[in-house]
Amino acid sequence: MPSHDLDAPSSHTQPVRAIVLAAGKGTRMKSGLPKVLHPLRGLPLIEHALRAAIRATGQKPIVIVGHDSAAVQAAIGDRADFVLQAEQLGTGHAVMMAEAAMRDDPSAHVIVTAADMPLVRPETLQSLVDECKQHGAALSLLSVVVNDPRGFGRVARDASGNVTAIVEQVACTPEQLKITELNGAIYCIDAAWLWDALRRIKPNPRKGEYFLTDLVEIAVADGRTARAIVAGDIDECIGINTRVDLADADAALRRRINRAHMLNGVSIVDPAATYIDLDVTIGEDTVILPNTHVLGRSRIGANSAIGPNSLLRNATIGAGCEIRQSVIEDARVDDGADVGPFSHLRSGAHVCAGAHVGNFGEIKKSTLGPNSKMGHFSYLGDATVGENVNIGAGAITCNYDGVRKNPTTIGDGAFIGSDTLLVAPVEIGANATTGAGAVVTKNVPPDTVAVGLPARVIRRKGQNKP
Repeated sequence: MPSHDLDAPSSHTQPVRAIVLAAGKGTRMKSGLPKVLHPLRGLPLIEHALRAAIRATGQKPIVIVGHDSAAVQAAIGDRADFVLQAEQLGTGHAVMMAEAAMRDDPSAHVIVTAADMPLVRPETLQSLVDECKQHGAALSLLSVVVNDPRGFGRVARDASGNVTAIVEQVACTPEQLKITELNGAIYCIDAAWLWDALRRIKPNPRKGEYFLTDLVEIAVADGRTARAIVAGDIDECIGINTRVDLADADAALRRRINRAHMLNGVSIVDPAATYIDLDVTIGEDTVILPNTHVLGRSRIGANSAIGPNSLLRNATIGAGCEIRQSVIEDARVDDGADVGPFSHLRSGAHVCAGAHVGNFGEIKKSTLGPNSKMGHFSYLGDATVGENVNIGAGAITCNYDGVRKNPTTIGDGAFIGSDTLLVAPVEIGANATTGAGAVVTKNVPPDTVAVGLPARVIRRKGQNKP
């Protein structure tokens, strides 16, 4: 599933600006991390809302910040304008804070969305704008029809289908409690009407807060229309208040991501046991086996097989590769290579085309050259390995001397015997061989054989053995 195009233009001819509400502390998360920065499929919650807002409007949104505003702003950078809500007095009050920032804004409509509702699609936001424009409405809102109200406000409609009120559960009459259409808390509002209407919201008598939902009744009193669009996918209305909600949202987004990959030609054997982040791309005819995590900005080519029980994080995997029960982090595997089972490619590892990494192999900040083979229980650190090299089982580079990391270079066609210790810095020449158990502390020239502890050259290749 490709990542969102943040620069995709809006389909609307009239300007639309989005306000993203992100000021709350999120006390029910019971966390030192601001709620809107909790991760969801590789991105903080607010990033999901931000991307949807930008794609729907084609403009930089306004983000209302409050609790730990510096951390939230640092996470977003210059992709939004920020307004501080120093005292959190409700959703209506939060939008009021944006008035000064939008005083000279030419936008005809304002989208109000929330950073803790990460599953709302940009297409849904665009539909709200279209609904508002088509009916000349003061506002339109997203609703959801479910049997379990979970304390959400009920959407009351008249005989024409227009919204007449959003009624809090505690204020519902017995008849209104039967309403199954609930407020999704995402809005599009006529900008020319909004700011004056906000000043007419009165504090809620129970909480002393200004509720944005009161705009519906103000619109009706003004002789204006309020509309609602029922969400076709109820997952879009999952709001995050607790870690239970976060887990629900993660499951819903995983289903969405996995479905998109499968529709694009990827085989996922068990979608319920496959964990793919939002910004991952996967080529056609690749197979993802169960209990596999593909995280961050990982890229996988076509016709590869990943898993089972593998973890890829910011990994680049070529076409026709096989990764079995292994961990690959900030590393690259080129076309036709295979890794595992039970191997670990760490930051800076590069397995070139056609190369093989056996079980329990580990590579860090090293290149394993084309068509080279690294046997099981081996380790490469700070090494450059050429083409068609064979690294025997248990061979390792001793790259750390207690002060610094030192390099190892192995030339094309070399043969590194089992249990060889390459004490860096050291170079193994092209087509050289080390004997099993050799401890190599000095450079080995090309086309020679070195054995022993410490290793010494005993002959050139092509010469008769002594």
